[in-house]
Amino acid sequence: LLTGLLSQVGHEPLPPTVGRNVLGRKVLYLPGFFTYARHIVEVDGKRGLFRGLTPRLISSTLSTITRGSVKKAFPLEDVEHVSNKDDVKTSLRKVVRETSHEMMMQCVSRLVSHPLHVISMRCMVQFVGREVKYSGVFSAIGRIFKEEGILGFFVGLVPHILGDVIFLWCCNLVAHFINTYAVDDNFSQASVIRSYTKFVMGIAVSMLTYPFLLVGDLMAVNNCGLRAGLPPYAPAFTSWIHCWRYLSAQGQLFRGSSLLFRRAPIPAASFPID
Repeated sequence: LLTGLLSQVGHEPLPPTVGRNVLGRKVLYLPGFFTYARHIVEVDGKRGLFRGLTPRLISSTLSTITRGSVKKAFPLEDVEHVSNKDDVKTSLRKVVRETSHEMMMQCVSRLVSHPLHVISMRCMVQFVGREVKYSGVFSAIGRIFKEEGILGFFVGLVPHILGDVIFLWCCNLVAHFINTYAVDDNFSQASVIRSYTKFVMGIAVSMLTYPFLLVGDLMAVNNCGLRAGLPPYAPAFTSWIHCWRYLSAQGQLFRGSSLLFRRAPIPAASFPID
């Protein structure tokens, strides 16, 4: 988790190395996951790899509990599941209802767990400036409330929710149309293919929605008093849209999406960020 977040904020303490791409051309590659993790251990010890773990676990637990509570309030039995016997209109209607149900659960769980996600992000990026501003969950809650108020716990929430919603609808609808129109029922392995379609689409769509995750995480640490959230890593963003436009102008909307084969960015000229 820490190596990924540090890549997202643009912290690259190790120099790139020369390698070759699939065409045999020489390119510069940034250190991969294992090299980066080794550097963190050298600086912080093995415990350094687990910065922000406690609030992250609490966040995940809150998310799980919330989803369970929503399921009890809106039982799954009330949602009609898609059957191979359904006609096209009926099956599409059921997919829409199922996706709406999933979206509601995801949005509520994201809302409840996001404050702990913010704390986790800030605990981790302290590695960059060697700060100790956020040293525990309760002290972090008090500090954020004192300095930023209630809204401080929800910075970066909007792009995260948008990413979740777009992911669910794209993944479910595209998988449904593929299973309906591209997979022939006469094919002997049709049921097997259908069972994997949603999984494969999830991988593909997650890459397309990655910029929302990146922007949400950057907003969580931006201008909060930590070095990783200040220049030269990033300007003080006025909104998540400002952050998106800045990253887009720099060609960095997918920064940190790969942890193994990371090509060094081409030096860019000054871009407008307003």
